[in-house]
Amino acid sequence: MPTPCKSTVLVINSGSSSVKFTLFNIKDEAVLARGVVERIGLEGTRIDYTAHTGKKRVRPAAVVDAREAVVCIVECLVDEVHGVLESRQAVAAVGHRVVHGGEKIHASVVIDDHVKKIIREYARLAPLHNPPNLAGIEACEESFPDSSQVAVFDTAFHTTLPEKAYLYGLPYDLYTEGKIRRYGFHGTSHRYVSQEAARFLGRPLKDLKMITCHLGNGSSITAVDGGRSVDTSMGFTPLEGTIMGTRCGTIDPAIVMHLMQHEGLSVDQVNALLNKKSGFFGMAGIDSSDVRDVLAAMEKGQARAAAAIHVFVHQIRKYLGAYTAVMNDLDAVVFTGGVGENSSVIREMVCNGEGGLEKFGIRLDPEKNGAGSRAARDIQAHDSPVSILVIPTDEEKEIARQTMELINPKAA
Repeated sequence: MPTPCKSTVLVINSGSSSVKFTLFNIKDEAVLARGVVERIGLEGTRIDYTAHTGKKRVRPAAVVDAREAVVCIVECLVDEVHGVLESRQAVAAVGHRVVHGGEKIHASVVIDDHVKKIIREYARLAPLHNPPNLAGIEACEESFPDSSQVAVFDTAFHTTLPEKAYLYGLPYDLYTEGKIRRYGFHGTSHRYVSQEAARFLGRPLKDLKMITCHLGNGSSITAVDGGRSVDTSMGFTPLEGTIMGTRCGTIDPAIVMHLMQHEGLSVDQVNALLNKKSGFFGMAGIDSSDVRDVLAAMEKGQARAAAAIHVFVHQIRKYLGAYTAVMNDLDAVVFTGGVGENSSVIREMVCNGEGGLEKFGIRLDPEKNGAGSRAARDIQAHDSPVSILVIPTDEEKEIARQTMELINPKAA
């Protein structure tokens, strides 16, 4: 049955070639519908829509931009046969994922002209993300004129970083004038899993020191002290940190000059090399950036694949040690993201490989780690001082929660 008026929150993630959406019931956070309009501006544009009733639609979509994609989404949501809404007026608010808010946005915000100006301003630091994010916002302003529009920023969770964690060793005016500093990303995921970890442990978040490991095609690791991000692996851009699907992670910056001077690469070629041709894709040599494929190749004895996996694991272990030192203690390690949630092999190698991490209080139970489950769970040994948790992330739900906290703080 269609939902009554003003009872839902729509979450929108507008990218350069797709618009993902999830519709939540405000009362119980149940997902009423979700899907994606993909290949926007390309051949084969389509909408993939699934309702909580089980009804599903996959059909071509004649759309060329975010505005038309949102119109297509609305048509599905209010469709007499497949829809879940009486009308678009049933949407109390639209929560938008926005990648970069820089130093000016410290939390989720109701969108106005000033917020849109900031999103445009920081498009220079997130040129592939902020412009399509803004296009999605403006499309939803047209399609949902009576609904609140809220922006939830990937960088916002990391605005609590202390100066000693976010400054680089560059001339200071490059920070003050150029805003070159560590910003951090995946903040919505790190915030969500840290809160869920506290709930799972039955302890106040303010009393916990944890390291959250969002491991996937893009990976980042964050030190969360009392619910606040105090250090994080991604930096000025999402390129810094561990190796990832196609990103190189942290390297000596002199390598960039070497590539330009001695290999004759242009700025654009270096950018493509570091962001799209490196990481697991560049190291493993199997024409895939998927960790599952790289692990399979390692099991078959392929040395390059094994080297890529061992570098990844080694880097994660370094962050665990470093961030334990940063916080001067550790209560929990949280694994999340596609790899963190699903790869028992990576978790085993991180926690028990190379002699283990028992001196840090991290003791994994191999049997619990290997048990297949999609639920939040602990996988530490019974005598481990540090909890080791697997918490499935849900960035869409977190965006919906933050949206509701803004538009209806009493109910949140």
